[in-house]
Amino acid sequence: MFEITAPVLVALLILIGIAMFFGAMAVRRIQLRRTLGTFDASICTPQGKWMMVIARYGGGHVDLLRFFSVSPLPRFQLNRRGLEITGTRKATDDESSRIPPGFIIVMLTRNGEELLLAMDYRDYTGFSAWLEAGPIAGSWQI
Repeated sequence: MFEITAPVLVALLILIGIAMFFGAMAVRRIQLRRTLGTFDASICTPQGKWMMVIARYGGGHVDLLRFFSVSPLPRFQLNRRGLEITGTRKATDDESSRIPPGFIIVMLTRNGEELLLAMDYRDYTGFSAWLEAGPIAGSWQI
């Protein structure tokens, strides 16, 4: 008969923990993708590295949540006010290995700071429409 030793039990518990983590990530991603205004993207971090994110836009901001995480908190948040699209481009040879295939790079400015966000073209059309449909600054002030 097979006897469970302490190292086997520890290894089994570690495997169960890893499986639960990946299961929680999958459930989180499914729940996020069910809501309107979410799409897969990648952002170029201030350190120059590309990070996969799930973007979720709402009334006045875009939440960027880590793709490989179980946290419900956004890693980055971009406010609609002061955010402008300055152009789009295809990925360079160096970037194409770090972002999903078929993504375009959207060049944004936020209060003078340049940001790069990569996304599918269909998601870009929705994102740009959302950004352009925002209220005119100062139009709600009395």
